[in-house]
Amino acid sequence: MQNQAIQVNGLQKSYEKIHVLKGVDFEVKKGSIFALLGSNGAGKTTIVKILTTLLKQDGGTAAVNGFDVASKPGDVRQSISLTGQFAAVDEILTGRENLIMIAKLRHLKNPRPVADDLLNRFGLTDAADRRVSTYSGGMRRRLDIAMSLVGKPQVIFLDELTTGLDPEARVEVWKTVKELANNGTTVFLTTQYLEEAEQLADRIAILHEGKIIANGTLAELKKLFPPAKVEYIEKQPSLEEIFLAIIGKKEEK
Repeated sequence: MQNQAIQVNGLQKSYEKIHVLKGVDFEVKKGSIFALLGSNGAGKTTIVKILTTLLKQDGGTAAVNGFDVASKPGDVRQSISLTGQFAAVDEILTGRENLIMIAKLRHLKNPRPVADDLLNRFGLTDAADRRVSTYSGGMRRRLDIAMSLVGKPQVIFLDELTTGLDPEARVEVWKTVKELANNGTTVFLTTQYLEEAEQLADRIAILHEGKIIANGTLAELKKLFPPAKVEYIEKQPSLEEIFLAIIGKKEEK
């Protein structure tokens, strides 16, 4: 139990008459990258909102860093960070000023050294004193992630992190996420980009019609489907093929 950063059991949520989550269960190990996959409207962001205390579940339990999200929301918030689909950076300020502002809001004693360390870590030192309005999409995303790491949260939630980024910027952000996990941060990632999960995740869960219908490592998910023979060579299925096949199977039932 102590090795789990996130534990979710029987999570339920409805909006008016729409039953969005119908008993969701999963666990996320400390220091790992966990990817939650699902089509638009599958309920990925609803799960993130519940785990980050922005929304209350209707049923089931969820704990982050050992704290129950419903009964100890303050403790949960102090140990996590959330980066949403749109970069939450102030374009009028410089990169350094953005980081110093967050450090002050988190009541850290040495805001400037904290900012300098993160600028260096995210490869933004050369652009530190430029207004964020002059940054590329990839640079803004890196700054956004850097801002969410002020105060060293144990778990970081990245909701649709690379939506709208070009392929080069996406690869840039992937590298940053891998470094976070290598440094011991637990990363909870929601994405529609199956290649993103394939590149980053230690474990992948597929959310479909309010339930987790598959959960495992990429290798485990690949074992669900026999490799296709292509000109006498075994071709391993891609995550996209697995995702479509699993969802297709569920819809046929």
